Amino acid sequence: MTTFGIQVKPVIPLEFFDPRVDFKAGALNGHLELTGGFAFGMLVRTGFTKILSMEVGINQTRRNYNFGLVNDTASFEASDRIRYVGYEVPLLLLAYIRLTERLWMNTALGPSLDLYPSDALRELLDARAYLTRKGWLQGAAVGNLGFELRTQKAGYFYLGATYHRAFGAMARANLTYYSPIGVPTTIATDLSGSYLTVDFRYFFHEDPDRMRRPRN
Repeated sequence: MTTFGIQVKPVIPLEFFDPRVDFKAGALNGHLELTGGFAFGMLVRTGFTKILSMEVGINQTRRNYNFGLVNDTASFEASDRIRYVGYEVPLLLLAYIRLTERLWMNTALGPSLDLYPSDALRELLDARAYLTRKGWLQGAAVGNLGFELRTQKAGYFYLGATYHRAFGAMARANLTYYSPIGVPTTIATDLSGSYLTVDFRYFFHEDPDRMRRPRN
């Protein structure tokens, strides 16, 4: 049976996954910190057996960052926020464990194609943050664990968590300070695309496929 669903996934910036990166050069000190975000999209699930299914989807992911830049010698300090948007196409193999008549636990693992259509820019009076993509197409691995309530008429309701592990740096973070005469000084570091989400999914109700009657 094939089932269509939708999902929303708030991004959770846990300390365990190093949401903050600090970097410096000379008198310049900068930081960039993942403060949260939001992913949403749709997915299609196709069942092979009672315990195995394949799931493919497409999501838009918005990562929110705080950044700060300090120049110790010029008594300069600036901070602001910047957003980086990407798209993901995961392909997952799911395995199920039945807990009760209506409640199931499932785990999934598989690859994801991550797409980054553009860079991100935030300009201030004497500073600038610029996130440049490392490539428009990158690979990642995705794993999740969750619980699913299956009703007879209202569809399936899912609550779980997903870890998205990027194979390489997602972007290059550039923080630039402009002196009083307009001379720019830039510090830069790579930015990881890995993150953790809490997943809320809904799969629409589908009637079981009916057996076709043979024609006379």
